[in-house]
Amino acid sequence: MPVSPSPLTRSPGSAASTPQVPVRPAPATRPGALGALGALGALAPGLGAATVAVVLATAATRIVPGVSAAVIAVVLGVALTNLGGLHRSLAPGLGFAARRVLRLAIVLLGLQIALPELLALGWRALAVVAVGTGVTFAATRWIGGRVGVSPRRSLLIATGVSVCGAAAVAAMHEVAESDDDDVAAAVGVVVLYGSVSIVTLPLLAGALGLTPHQLGLWAGASVHEVAQVAAIGAAAGAGVLVSAVAVKLARVVLLAPIVGLTSVSLRRAAASPRRTAAERPEAGRATRRPPVVPLFVAGFVAAVAARSLGVVPDGITRVVPDLTAVLLAAALFALGTGVDLRRLVRGGRSLLLGGIATVIIGGISLLGVVLIG
Repeated sequence: MPVSPSPLTRSPGSAASTPQVPVRPAPATRPGALGALGALGALAPGLGAATVAVVLATAATRIVPGVSAAVIAVVLGVALTNLGGLHRSLAPGLGFAARRVLRLAIVLLGLQIALPELLALGWRALAVVAVGTGVTFAATRWIGGRVGVSPRRSLLIATGVSVCGAAAVAAMHEVAESDDDDVAAAVGVVVLYGSVSIVTLPLLAGALGLTPHQLGLWAGASVHEVAQVAAIGAAAGAGVLVSAVAVKLARVVLLAPIVGLTSVSLRRAAASPRRTAAERPEAGRATRRPPVVPLFVAGFVAAVAARSLGVVPDGITRVVPDLTAVLLAAALFALGTGVDLRRLVRGGRSLLLGGIATVIIGGISLLGVVLIG
């Protein structure tokens, strides 16, 4: 007895090629829901790696005092990519951390700054901060060109040394569109010379007969990282710690105008038909014009204003420093994964430039502290 073929096995050309079985309609989904889930899934590996790096970096700060979790996170990122452990599935999440998370961290940094507390330092101390920061920033960029350091790397080193270390480097990286190797070189300078300052500044202050208050002012006005300044203050006493951190935060305030003015300068250079060799984009680099005022810089200023006006609840201000440190560490870990050490080791001139910049800001700050007494 012949057996008729099953509807599922008939040839496509037959009239009954389509199975006559009821089809249950698929559940309705909101437009874009699957795309959003897919995007989150793509970000998850990279953000997970950044989270692990933050945990490790935070734990390491208890072993290596005076070095921030953000700086250690950069080292972890560099190690991961140069030892061959960076899988391409991490790229979307790390890219998100290097840009979006970084911008949020810089905005939150503004919530740690209350202008009335900084104004209480007095105009002379603030003048020392402004002169030391401004002169170091301008001189480092100029000297960079003379010693053979690229304009963008000189810009990052100038920002990191003159303002607030790794956070300032990362902020300027957003505007300058510099390479990850440039970021690593600038952060390396900050780590090296800032760590040396933890040991040398108290010794020099004792040899020069500076008071504890003067040591605090000098440290805050010249040392690169907030964590490094705090390490000097904690070792020298509570009075030194308070003045050192207050002066350091006064330097952090200058991050917004320096980044904003640099963005305007780069924007004009990009639009000008008569650009110098230093202003022309490097080979293969996009030539888009930077925004007049980056949105994250405007957010930073708004955060400073909110904290200064007292509209931020005390509970938030207590949590913000730790949250900011975590976000900065995650962002800088992501930036570190883009660093090629083989290229970086050829950057001895960057270390020279960083050393010169450190001497400049240290010398100007010391002179100012001695003059104001």
